[in-house]
Amino acid sequence: MSDDTLADFDRTEFTADGRTAPVYRIGTGPAVIVMSEMPGITPKVADFARTVAGIGCTAIVPHLFGVDGKDPLAAPLGVLGTVATVSRAIVPACISREFTILATGKSSRVVVWLRALAAREHERCGGPGVGAIGMCFTGGFALAMAADDRLIAPVLSQPSLPFAASKSRSRSIDISAGDLSKVKARCAAGDLTVLGMRFEGDKMCPPARFEFLREQLGDAFVSVELPDSSSNPEAFGPPHSVVTEGLIDEPGEPTREALDQVLDLFRSRLLT
Repeated sequence: MSDDTLADFDRTEFTADGRTAPVYRIGTGPAVIVMSEMPGITPKVADFARTVAGIGCTAIVPHLFGVDGKDPLAAPLGVLGTVATVSRAIVPACISREFTILATGKSSRVVVWLRALAAREHERCGGPGVGAIGMCFTGGFALAMAADDRLIAPVLSQPSLPFAASKSRSRSIDISAGDLSKVKARCAAGDLTVLGMRFEGDKMCPPARFEFLREQLGDAFVSVELPDSSSNPEAFGPPHSVVTEGLIDEPGEPTREALDQVLDLFRSRLLT
């Protein structure tokens, strides 16, 4: 692919909690916050947002890091260029106070801004509530956002924080105890279903993380764990990104079926 101009998206600025950043919007209907993976709003992330808009929702894509529309695989120098593009996004995020990289039992500070964005978009777009999907670096953000009752359709795609540098960090996710307590109460009351997705061999999103989520959320956590062989062989690196780089968008493909589960969750919670 080549870089995406994002010309079909409306671009605005949103300010809350001392943070101002661009936000891209496409579609009409209830809002779904689409939080990009590293290295940012890539063409595949933008295409996913277009797919969400295609089912009758408004896809809201906030800038969190990286260069908007940049295709890391189109970088000069091949693999070295791709690694450089990803590194330029990861390093600033790792040293930013907005993101919880290693700490356990803590929600990332940027979640406050994301909740405010979701509240604004719910008011603007209407509907019964808001959906959200986080991917990789942002995967756990959708769970922490669900401490707010307006978030009714959270999706965690290969949630990778905190980095699985130890057993305790593998058996955790970037959410504070207070936020997790609220989410657990909503799950226990039958108000919330949390969808999680990962490839079985993904070391960035280890199986212990999903075991932890099953223990905490019970039957309200629906896990989709795909064989590594189902990932798109043209994707850069080992199998990781379920609905973007690793997607094979063909009928019967496991990654397409996972994407359909995401869309069905948004339909059932936001459009009926």
